Amino acid sequence: MTKTYSEINEKIRNGNVVVLTAEEMIDFVDEHGVKVAADEIDVVTTGTFGPMCSSGAFLNFGNTDPPIKFEHLWLNDVHAYHGNAAVDCYIGCTRMADISPFEYGGGHVIEDLVSGKPIRLKGNSYTTDCYPLAEVDTEFTIDDINQAILCNPRNGYQRYVCAVNSSEKTIYTYMGKLLPNFGNAHYAGAGSLSPLSNDPDYETIGLGTRIFLGGGIGYVIGEGTQHSPSNRFGTLFLKGNLKQMTPEYLRGVTYEKYGTSMFVGVGIPIPILNEGLAKKTAISDENLLTDVVDYGVPRRDRPKLRQVTYKELKSGSIELNGKKIKCSSLSSLFHSRKIAETLKNWILNGNFLLNPPAETLPTDTIFKTMKLTSELKFVKDLKKDAEICYEDCDVKIVAEKIVRKNTNHIVIIDREHTLKGIVTSFDITKAIAEDKHELNEIITKRVFTTKDNEPISNAARKMKINKISALPVIDDERKVVGIITSEELM
Repeated sequence: MTKTYSEINEKIRNGNVVVLTAEEMIDFVDEHGVKVAADEIDVVTTGTFGPMCSSGAFLNFGNTDPPIKFEHLWLNDVHAYHGNAAVDCYIGCTRMADISPFEYGGGHVIEDLVSGKPIRLKGNSYTTDCYPLAEVDTEFTIDDINQAILCNPRNGYQRYVCAVNSSEKTIYTYMGKLLPNFGNAHYAGAGSLSPLSNDPDYETIGLGTRIFLGGGIGYVIGEGTQHSPSNRFGTLFLKGNLKQMTPEYLRGVTYEKYGTSMFVGVGIPIPILNEGLAKKTAISDENLLTDVVDYGVPRRDRPKLRQVTYKELKSGSIELNGKKIKCSSLSSLFHSRKIAETLKNWILNGNFLLNPPAETLPTDTIFKTMKLTSELKFVKDLKKDAEICYEDCDVKIVAEKIVRKNTNHIVIIDREHTLKGIVTSFDITKAIAEDKHELNEIITKRVFTTKDNEPISNAARKMKINKISALPVIDDERKVVGIITSEELM
């Protein structure tokens, strides 16, 4: 131990504390060494600003006259959870508006609230003797309500994976829009600036740690959900007063065809109590590793294709299978740096003291996956043999096969059994009506497909969204191995 919290706080009060951002600490240690850094540097500040889906807020509106006990309530048409006392609610950032889903959600409500905008509150009740009011339709601002508490069960992941997509189609995920055939890569996190990367063993972070949160002061109130330290996926449970925060660091966001979330700004000061912390806070992007994960495989344990450094991620491209792939971040490095710098200035100006955690984050938590009590079915369990024709067949041959095999779908392949398209009984009917005789004139070449190990629910969702009734089943080389239709799903 080279110094204590009390000694550092005394320096803050006296105005002679030495504070560096995590990026500045890298250069300082590189130039002067760990021992000098441990002696001379008092605090290292961190920062991250990115999507943190497990975020939300508790609000208290005060009692109406006559009183109401909410059963259901909506804030700007976003359904909030009441389940507490009469006029308390929790609104989660990923809950989408009933009227305009995929455009507006709980994260936008929180941003609008912090911005001072009026929020429309609609609510109803089953009524009781002591809560006789049945309905409320009103407006409020953040100044009108009693408490507005940001309460985020899982923030500030220690690291994030880099997401890619090996499948033949574009997919829409919480890691953004992933193009087919490894067309792009997305990652998140600020790398060497990220809070838990600078204290990976949680020596100084835990219950009661004072932090920068959403532009105001917040606190760590424990480990976050899905905290998995053995896999370097530690997380934080955070809270703070929304009335102190700013919309610059709380932003509602929409992900195309996925849903809504919220960008949250988090910064944690790391007191340099010993040489070990001096060394840990000097970690560089080239020493921070994460996995490149294939999101094109629809299962929990997606394939990990390689490890990559944050230095490579931040370069704008990664290499995969000998190919350079454009890589972009879902987090804002600009705002991450601004958070670390703001927190540094708060400390230098004597406006922010450090406090030791009442207990640090656990390092032995075991992350568990959900136990399924019913059997999960996959495409391979329900697929059937596909009725096929070659791409040079006559339309009449295809029509005869539809009648003879009593089927609605003919899969078109080449001589190597590679998928080329699909023809339906409706296509044949249309061809006769329009006097078309060439298969190439009626074939659907842009075909939605599935694979053996895709869950049945995913296949059903593809059919519903794209308004189709069948999916050819292909292997990794696009060779047809079967078909699944709406009949099998029924």
